[in-house]
Amino acid sequence: MIIQRIKLYHFPMSRSARVKWLLHELLDDDFDVEVMALYEGAQYQSEFLQRNPNHAVPVLEITQDDGDVFTMIESGAMISLLADAYPAKALAPPAVGYSPERADYLQMLHFGSSWMDMMLWQLRLHRDLLPPDERDQATISRYLDKFSTEVEPQLIARLERQAFICSEQFTAVDCVIGQNINWARVYDLCQEDVFSCYLAALRERPAYRAAYADRALVRVSPA
Repeated sequence: MIIQRIKLYHFPMSRSARVKWLLHELLDDDFDVEVMALYEGAQYQSEFLQRNPNHAVPVLEITQDDGDVFTMIESGAMISLLADAYPAKALAPPAVGYSPERADYLQMLHFGSSWMDMMLWQLRLHRDLLPPDERDQATISRYLDKFSTEVEPQLIARLERQAFICSEQFTAVDCVIGQNINWARVYDLCQEDVFSCYLAALRERPAYRAAYADRALVRVSPA
């Protein structure tokens, strides 16, 4: 089966940005993007809910060579599939048999898109999005502490011995972890020099600049 066309439903600086970044790495600008008006409730419209009943971005539509369209709604799965679908770009260790490089790559991809992401989303909810009477300071404190004492040391150890998360070479994992580090810095996490150097290297990539050209992450509190 051959991919004929890809369309991404996107909102700036959301999880869809990591997918947009990887698409730029793989395809330059040769894919379609529809920006969703999330703050106006576009994700709750019936047409979009048919694509993603979880009313969130990203949504990826893959048009196949037989004309059928396959829809994906999980950003980590999108990253994994897309990197493997374009092996000539060498953004993932080959998915053939076992290798420690592939195992480590998959481990860090899931670490970034599940464990790190979960903590950062809880911070986003309880510091920025929920009405004030629904925010929980204990949740904020818990995840600030867990992130700084558990997650950061693991990342620092990697970045002190190599340029990117999995090796000296950039991989699709860096699209996830790099975005998460940017996200974490909004909450005064990941402030060490090693993270600044890592982000500086990522920002030199044309695909990174294309993916994040729309706007910076801002805290938006409900009225």
